[in-house]
Amino acid sequence: MGLILRESSIHASGCYTTSPIKKKTFIVEYTGPHISKKRADDLYENARRTYLFGLDDGRHVVDGTGIAAFINHSCVPNCETDEVDGQIWIIALRDIKAGEELTYDYNLYDGDDDDRAACRCGARGCRGAMYSEEELAKRAKAAPKTRQAKNVATRRALSADLAPIKRRADAARLRTRNKYTGVEHQPEPFRKKR
Repeated sequence: MGLILRESSIHASGCYTTSPIKKKTFIVEYTGPHISKKRADDLYENARRTYLFGLDDGRHVVDGTGIAAFINHSCVPNCETDEVDGQIWIIALRDIKAGEELTYDYNLYDGDDDDRAACRCGARGCRGAMYSEEELAKRAKAAPKTRQAKNVATRRALSADLAPIKRRADAARLRTRNKYTGVEHQPEPFRKKR
């Protein structure tokens, strides 16, 4: 079985098979150094793209360096992943024809709150993001609280920024200049007549 990289309609480069693959075949291992999540966060803090694969222990990731790192996400994939003795394997979910792009569901479970992780698979039933359904539900539940907190913070920041301007405008409204003499006049505060 041969695998090649070429341009993908899903995203950048994709991994394609040059021969048919039978269902349940272990196709390729997701290879690379095993590093801590903390180290990965430090290494890729400002990176636009990473090839990290989370391990079952929840503390380590594989920093992908092999051909499997180029297998794109799909909401309706033809492969799945499984961790066997600390190794990540890409396994055929169904029979795959020669020339077909290999895909699996990334099921992302973490990321910055503002990271949409948009999906471009174009499959019927696409959920629009590479996050797992559970993560999307969690984010949807948290969104109103996050939006409300951001709105309050924005209003406070704007209020603080505009306060000096508002004070100057209020003072300017109270001051008037006599158009003939140029003398500034500060009117007395309004008092009700008795």
